[in-house]
Amino acid sequence: MRHRCCYVTAQGDFMMKVGLDVGSTTVKCVVLDDANNILFSTYERHYSQIKQKIAEVLTKAKRAVPQCDNSPLGMSGSAGMGLAEACGIDFVQEVYATRVATNTFIPGTDVVIELGGEDAKILFLTGGMEVRMNGTCAGGTGAFIDQMATLLNVPIEELNALAEKSEKVYTIASRCGVFAKTDIQPLLNQGARKSIFNAVVNQTVAGLAQGREITGQVVYLGGPLTFMEQLRKDFDRVLKTEGICPENSLYYVSCGAALCAQKAVNFEQVISEINNYHGSGNFAYNPPLF
Repeated sequence: MRHRCCYVTAQGDFMMKVGLDVGSTTVKCVVLDDANNILFSTYERHYSQIKQKIAEVLTKAKRAVPQCDNSPLGMSGSAGMGLAEACGIDFVQEVYATRVATNTFIPGTDVVIELGGEDAKILFLTGGMEVRMNGTCAGGTGAFIDQMATLLNVPIEELNALAEKSEKVYTIASRCGVFAKTDIQPLLNQGARKSIFNAVVNQTVAGLAQGREITGQVVYLGGPLTFMEQLRKDFDRVLKTEGICPENSLYYVSCGAALCAQKAVNFEQVISEINNYHGSGNFAYNPPLF
């Protein structure tokens, strides 16, 4: 889950667009041609080294598809706004980017369920656009899955295989990892099998849908739902549907950012500005106690 990269060398002259999705744990980058085909894509963990990772993936994109230099560049994602504004890059709100990409690549989609590193979203696209997103808690997100894998002493890559063998469903609090641990530890001590996907589904559906029915064509996006087939099956079972996890599902936000990009940029100049960027540091804080 740490790195994924692929590209196709472009031939001829295209009106290209580049999109970046700077999330809480990963950076995704795509280069689109004038027919919205992905010529290059990369998905990498940034380990909070955001500036360095963005500069790295843009360098990779330029090396893979040299013609993409001086193309429109759009940036989205929870960690990208301040950097985009400071460096003169078009910023696209991630929910809007998801909507644009979904309507472009899967027209007729009714509902999008997206799980990220620290956020979870349900987008209702029919009957009026409506967005449900987690607030202050990362329960049921990729961070929750990572934390539970550590508690279960299981490599995260093995969670899917374990979930496939599950026989019983136990009630586990998924709103908070601390609460979940108090539920999980006694079950483990009694020999229960290791699986937490049902808790993720319950947190997303009950916490975000809040009674609104999830029907029609459902699309699954985001790292956890892309990499973990059994998690998608658990959503299907609870929702009584058969959702779609499209090809390139990891890149829908970055594709949306690219589709919305208007301002062409010089990559070398942007990379230099990103490397020299310093956050404002204007975070809320309390005076020291002593």
